[in-house]
Amino acid sequence: MSEDNGTGARRKEYASPAESLEVEESDQGKRQRTTPNVQSGANGVVGEIPASPPKFISLEELMKAANGVTNMVLAHEIAVNKDFKLEKIEAPQDSLEKKVEDVVHRAFWDVLEAELSEDPPNYTQAMTLLGDIKNGLLELLLPQHTKIRQQISEVLDIDLIRQQANAGALDFQQYAQYVISVMGKLCAPVRDEKIASLTKTTNVVEVFRGILETIDLMKLDMANFTINVMRPQIVANSVEYEKMKFAEYLKLDPEGLTLTKQWLKRHLPVAQKYAEKGKKIAAVINDAYMELLEWDENQDFPETTMMDKCRILDLKREIDKLTLTGAILLFTFTLSGPDLCSVQEFKLKLKDDILTLIKSAENSGQTDLKALLEEIAEKLKQDILKGVEQYGVGQNQINGGSMTLNLTELIDKKHKIRHLLDQRIREFLLDTITSQTAEPMKIPQGYSNLQPEVTQLAGNFLILTSHNRAVHEERYANIVEEYLS
Repeated sequence: MSEDNGTGARRKEYASPAESLEVEESDQGKRQRTTPNVQSGANGVVGEIPASPPKFISLEELMKAANGVTNMVLAHEIAVNKDFKLEKIEAPQDSLEKKVEDVVHRAFWDVLEAELSEDPPNYTQAMTLLGDIKNGLLELLLPQHTKIRQQISEVLDIDLIRQQANAGALDFQQYAQYVISVMGKLCAPVRDEKIASLTKTTNVVEVFRGILETIDLMKLDMANFTINVMRPQIVANSVEYEKMKFAEYLKLDPEGLTLTKQWLKRHLPVAQKYAEKGKKIAAVINDAYMELLEWDENQDFPETTMMDKCRILDLKREIDKLTLTGAILLFTFTLSGPDLCSVQEFKLKLKDDILTLIKSAENSGQTDLKALLEEIAEKLKQDILKGVEQYGVGQNQINGGSMTLNLTELIDKKHKIRHLLDQRIREFLLDTITSQTAEPMKIPQGYSNLQPEVTQLAGNFLILTSHNRAVHEERYANIVEEYLS
């Protein structure tokens, strides 16, 4: 995704928003009692006794905790995902939700069209629509936009417009063109084409439908521009903010670190390699981070990493993809010979074709790895033959059957080549998150042709672990220290 968001220089007028990330909290919470799990045995004696007396928690407290988590997730997402942006949620085309939505919208516009077609025209629905449009335009303005705010309020004076309608002197199209002209001044360049299209539309109903749809998109544009402008401030403050919100969550749920403790406890043995307490703790935390890259997606993640679950699983899949690609390249280089493999352009062509086919399989939901490897083998055989012809080097005979057999062996993750590459990339990632210097790191052997992809992978993992460490390191250290003592 692009960072630009299509806002361009014209959006500079929105450069100083001061909106809080806080979600409004309910003040109408009611007391609610939680009932402990108590069972009686056959002899009438209670089989399970709660460890503490029943606790009372209000709905307000629950809402406050939920809102706190929502705000924390939003701040976290903006901080760790440079491509984060708000998007319009669209229901699936064939879903019931989409069908109901279409019916309701169509009914609204049909009523408007029917009313405007009456003689004389009925402007009841139209007045409501103009009021919504007026409010939508005002919502796009900042406090300092006093002049244009005043102008909109004066021109779109609903009472005055209603009087014109009653007198039979209302020019609905004139108001539509005014609204479009205001939108043209406020919108991002990415909406210019839509604005131009609206100015040429003559059907009043279609014009106002387009106006409402475009105003909704402009609100998204403004929100995303605001996020981009505020991102440095959000990143600078997100660590302390997440610490505070997570602490509030733990006050309501003191057992909220159960999975995190189990996760860290599994990596205590690595601490035995070090004498200094600080190094012991750091080693346990780093080893635990590496386990995340092998996590079973059907198992619950540690509480402190839940917000990064999707990112972690993406990293895990990326490791598998790069490991498989690296192994395929090694097989292919052996088959094509050293002369052809010395041509950098040829090697990049092979890599791009492999990654393209893997990506295509992912997008189509293909799960048959054997079939995918056979497809890749066929494509690479063609690439080698073309390479021999184009560059005038290499073999002119290829044992296609042998090549297919070799590649399909890579289905097994324990295949010696694939396993070796997997070990190397994980060692590289561990070195990345433990390095105390800013010196460039050597790309692991076997991945030289995948340097951009490996670098991107390592960078994403480093961003994720660095932010998580900044928020939770003190909490992790206390847990590990308690286990070690």
